[in-house]
Amino acid sequence: MPDTRPILLRRAQAILTMDDARSEHADADILIAGGQIAAVGQGLAAGGAEIHDLAGCLVTPGLVNTHHHLYQTMTRAVPGAQDAALFGWLRTLYPIWARMGPEHMRVSALTGLAELALSGCTLTSDHLYLYPGGARLDDTIDAAREIGLRFLATRGAMSIGESAGGLPPDALVEDEAAILDDCIRVIDAFHDPRPGAMVQVGVAPCSPFSVSRELMRDAAILARDKGVRLHTHLAENDEDVAYSLARFGCRPGRYAEDLGWTGHDVWHAHCVKLDAGEIDLFARSRTGVAHCPCSNCRLASGIAPVRAMRDAGVPVGLGVDGSASNDAGNLAAEARMAMLLQRVSSGPGAMSAREALEIATRGGADVLGRPECGRIQPGARADLAIWDMRGPEAAGNRDAGAMLLAGPNRVRHLFVEGRQVVRDGAITTIDLPTVLERHRALSRGLVP
Repeated sequence: MPDTRPILLRRAQAILTMDDARSEHADADILIAGGQIAAVGQGLAAGGAEIHDLAGCLVTPGLVNTHHHLYQTMTRAVPGAQDAALFGWLRTLYPIWARMGPEHMRVSALTGLAELALSGCTLTSDHLYLYPGGARLDDTIDAAREIGLRFLATRGAMSIGESAGGLPPDALVEDEAAILDDCIRVIDAFHDPRPGAMVQVGVAPCSPFSVSRELMRDAAILARDKGVRLHTHLAENDEDVAYSLARFGCRPGRYAEDLGWTGHDVWHAHCVKLDAGEIDLFARSRTGVAHCPCSNCRLASGIAPVRAMRDAGVPVGLGVDGSASNDAGNLAAEARMAMLLQRVSSGPGAMSAREALEIATRGGADVLGRPECGRIQPGARADLAIWDMRGPEAAGNRDAGAMLLAGPNRVRHLFVEGRQVVRDGAITTIDLPTVLERHRALSRGLVP
């Protein structure tokens, strides 16, 4: 039987709540009951509670990852793709990904989710847009349930192959009617619309250069009929914008708007090349952005105008992006990079450590439509990252809010829905060494 006792996290050095007042507490406690935060304050008590002493630790809301391709953990740092821009990088990797199957998807997801958990992530989306060898979205959902992270699985797709002027090889594209049918199947099978849901499903054609105008439009109609969110890549680099201008006669933001791809239920990955008009469109329509700074650097896509987006009111969250374009899956490191890049582009005061951490927590939760996550306050879900500030990384740092400037980027403990997924720096829910051994074997089979 699962342990249903309340949990008391006691004597934390600091708690950064990211609540509406951005409250911060010193030498304070958190009481968890029924998967939710019951109380935050000093001197809390609960009879029969499971007690964790957090002396020397910082507590933040669990970090939220708004864009990932978990399957790509199989193909990190592949020769031939290490020094390419987006389109060349894709052309190198597509033939390798075409050799994957269901076990690759499941094991890669377990590996990527474990990496995220160790970096403080409690809620992640995943954009799976290719299904070789009989793979299904179900494979990644099973992995997320096994490891215990909160999961937004998006049913991606590609339908225009090289022979029709698209980027992916024909072997990786699907029939558009079949794509829509499978979207309906996975939504009906797995999507939980309730607050506190552990699994939700979104609709996510890969990109404007890999699906038709008709599929983009029909996917938006289907998603709204089903009450689920919409996601795709947009305006990632100059090639992306040039493709949109040449093929559609307009910039990516206008193309998205014309097909129903703006609104509070939509978020786009990257958006490195949004112009001022597109930023205004996204702000007015409350269209979200998944900012992926490390991937944008790795593929030389550029620095996204996050400062301008935030100032205009665009909802912004963080994404690690694919493990073949980052090539890491550490969300704490992503938040630090987001902060540093805005300083490089806009000056030393462009983004504080606290603002970057806010984007990584409540910002991402809001982008994914999960306002019950990303905060530490009574009634919020008990998704918590606990960071040990007594190690050499944080030595000399007396400001807990400056964790991204001087502090650990791996957690000591992680709780999701009040269940402990990481304890003393180790995953509790799966046998990670065995998973990694299998991962190595599968990866070597793809890229000898």
